[in-house]
Amino acid sequence: MSAAKKEETLAVRISRTLADRIIAGAIAPGTRLRQDHIAEEFGASHVPVREAFRRLEAQGLAVSEPRRGVRVASFQLSEVKEVAEMRAALEVLALKHAAPHLTPAILDAAEEATRAGDASRDVRSWEEANRRFHRLIVTPCGMPRLLAAIDDLHQASARFLFAAWRSNWEAQTDHDHQAILSALRQGEVDAACTILSRHVQWIGRRPVATAGGATRDAFAIIG
Repeated sequence: MSAAKKEETLAVRISRTLADRIIAGAIAPGTRLRQDHIAEEFGASHVPVREAFRRLEAQGLAVSEPRRGVRVASFQLSEVKEVAEMRAALEVLALKHAAPHLTPAILDAAEEATRAGDASRDVRSWEEANRRFHRLIVTPCGMPRLLAAIDDLHQASARFLFAAWRSNWEAQTDHDHQAILSALRQGEVDAACTILSRHVQWIGRRPVATAGGATRDAFAIIG
């Protein structure tokens, strides 16, 4: 493997690791990403680290500020709403194309994912099960660019979710998932799309404690 290819591969690994930490809330919004520290952690030169930072910026997870370096991006309610609306548009498009190819086995697997989500006792396992449900019903669309865009939006959704629910997760039953599956099994694709659109645009609100001991409202896509 050439040196350039090794650096590119390392940049991907660094960006994925940092993205996972940011999404899970292990690195808080506003935190400076120090190039030297990250290069030392991964045993890398500054070249793949800078490329990793560019990838994080492209995903909306980091921002580069003059004289302040690269920091973890913060987010506001307007961004949560934007992601919710984009997910609604793209997932509905994918489901319309996927519906003719959905088999009973796929729908059964999606129902199992919903049951796993209902049984989850922490936010991470719930998010994984929820993402699995959505991925199962749209993947048969066979449109890789569309699916990649949806995956990016799910990452953003996960970040909002973890920011609001890192602790004290409240188990919930997802009636919308069951309604979507019921409509798809009956061949009612338009009804399934309507429920899906409403489902992914619902935004939950929860007060969370700040580092200073006060509370603030945190918003998250719960679907």
